[in-house]
Amino acid sequence: MFIRIFSLFAYVTLLMGCSSNNPEIRALCLRDDIGNYILKWETEPQMEGILKMYVSDNPEMFNKSLPAGYANIKDGVTTYITNDNMSRKYFLLSFNDKYFKTVGARSVGMDSIQNVREIGGYETGHNHKATRWGKVYRSGQLSSLSEWDSIRLNNLHIKTIIDLRGNDELATYPLRYSNANIVHIPIPIKNIDNVITRIKEDRMRKGDGILFMQDTYLQYVTDYSEQYAKALDVFLDEDNYPILVNCSMGKDRTGYLTAMLLFALGIPEDTVIKDYMASNENINIVHLANMARDLSTNAQETITALVTVNEGLIDLVMKRIRKDYGSVDKYLSKGLHLTEKKQNKLKDILLY
Repeated sequence: MFIRIFSLFAYVTLLMGCSSNNPEIRALCLRDDIGNYILKWETEPQMEGILKMYVSDNPEMFNKSLPAGYANIKDGVTTYITNDNMSRKYFLLSFNDKYFKTVGARSVGMDSIQNVREIGGYETGHNHKATRWGKVYRSGQLSSLSEWDSIRLNNLHIKTIIDLRGNDELATYPLRYSNANIVHIPIPIKNIDNVITRIKEDRMRKGDGILFMQDTYLQYVTDYSEQYAKALDVFLDEDNYPILVNCSMGKDRTGYLTAMLLFALGIPEDTVIKDYMASNENINIVHLANMARDLSTNAQETITALVTVNEGLIDLVMKRIRKDYGSVDKYLSKGLHLTEKKQNKLKDILLY
């Protein structure tokens, strides 16, 4: 599991300072199956000396008088051992007390919520800034929270939840978290009841499921741009943070909104796609497979197509955006009403 996650999350690169003599530092934080934090780093050129590790629950505040650990910079790895799987830790890495890098584990471990993660640490494509940690989270629906997961959500200090599920979904699976302001912006999945019926009756194949998902994604551009524009406006108010975006599984509607937010922040397209594809590593497919074990093979293959993401879907929607608007930037400004002023405000809030 650890190896799969490590291969998914590429090193996040941050150039420290403005001088060309400063080293390039790449750092990564993961959690192992026990819950310990594994910190890895590389410097270019290779640096010698001492790495100090500082730990905090708040990525904006570290007590530099109390290092939590030391390592030889040339080792490239250290472990922060903890038996606390309820709170979330961030790390400030100090290289010879001269260069600093903040890092956290992007995935958030939960028992009863699918696909919980945050968008901190993504580097922009031009000015060496990065998305702030602890500001924006994404997840599947919060309809069956365990007691422990309620505590974990509390520890994230979520102030605003953007719920993108349709009214029928919300009525069937109410949001079970009351410690945040709920902003409901319904983006319904059209014809989903018919799809479920056809799957149960073994009248839908994997190819049909793929076509259904393609149609759904195209509707994000053709039918729901106003809803997504309204959702993006929530990010313009600093008092709303930290913000959690969710839908049924946190992969499609949430994935699309997150992608548009990252584009608005100047994150490169390949990084945006990696964030989108990370849903496949954060959705418990085994749990879903157990639910579908009594269905036919065709039905199970169709369900797999519906509950996973693939690069073809995001590529399809990007082509539609460019066909209808000319570019992603024009779609952001015309389709999603993100003026240059709004985009600059987003960058002021979410980049450092």
